[in-house]
Amino acid sequence: MNAPLASVTVVIVSYNSAHCIDALLPLLLRCPHVVVSDNGSHDGTADRIATSLPHAVVLEHGRNLGFGAANNRALEIVHTPFALLLNPDCILEPSQLEALLRAADEFPEAAVLAPQLLDGRGAPDVNYRWPNLFWKPKGPAADGPVCVGFVCGAAMLLRRTAFEQTGYFDEDFFLYYEDDDLCLRLFQRRLPILVIPSITATHHSRGSVKGRRPWRSEYWRGYHHAQSKLIYASKHRSGRMARVMRRRLLWLTAMALPFRVLAFSPKLIARMVGRWAGLWRWNAHDR
Repeated sequence: MNAPLASVTVVIVSYNSAHCIDALLPLLLRCPHVVVSDNGSHDGTADRIATSLPHAVVLEHGRNLGFGAANNRALEIVHTPFALLLNPDCILEPSQLEALLRAADEFPEAAVLAPQLLDGRGAPDVNYRWPNLFWKPKGPAADGPVCVGFVCGAAMLLRRTAFEQTGYFDEDFFLYYEDDDLCLRLFQRRLPILVIPSITATHHSRGSVKGRRPWRSEYWRGYHHAQSKLIYASKHRSGRMARVMRRRLLWLTAMALPFRVLAFSPKLIARMVGRWAGLWRWNAHDR
């Protein structure tokens, strides 16, 4: 255990993520406070955590609550000043987390601090921007600490006292856009979100879930992405705009689907069918 890391609780939401645990151990074995919020994994994730990390608290929900809701259940039992939300497929070295905590001391007004994400090849990923409701991202990447309007939820250090005003995740978002919504609410309350480019984490995007039926997983990715996109538009713009967006996306998806079939990419076909189903079943009056 590492004393400098005693002020932070690492929160991980898992769903069939047993294959990610070995890569997480160098960090989690150094952190005295770890909470794993398991969304009904059937690959032994919870048992593997219990064996490899006996000091970790494992919340077994028995079903998939969604990303935001599972994070919320974990955050309810966090008592340290900081919580690090970390995707199972995101690798952060202990020294980088220590650097993130030092930055939090240097910038005490920051509600959220985030590292620069790198992809699996080590290239910088786009994990921050201004709120997309106000400005389109442009210009070069940051070369020093910078306030932004959004950071990707794959790796976020939260200062817990800042969230007394906003709460955490809106559980209407099952998957996708929950981090957009959270960051926008912070931005609207003038609570700073900070990116530190010198601190890095490697994000193996879409690598946190493995299952026996990958096509089914892709279907649900497309479904929830479409649903969450419309929920976000309805909440932060207007119900009318969300309905217009829904009609346009239904048309575009229906037009593009035959080309996906001709190209025969089963995962992309499954994702697009899921997107169409999510758009079709969404109803603004349910929100």
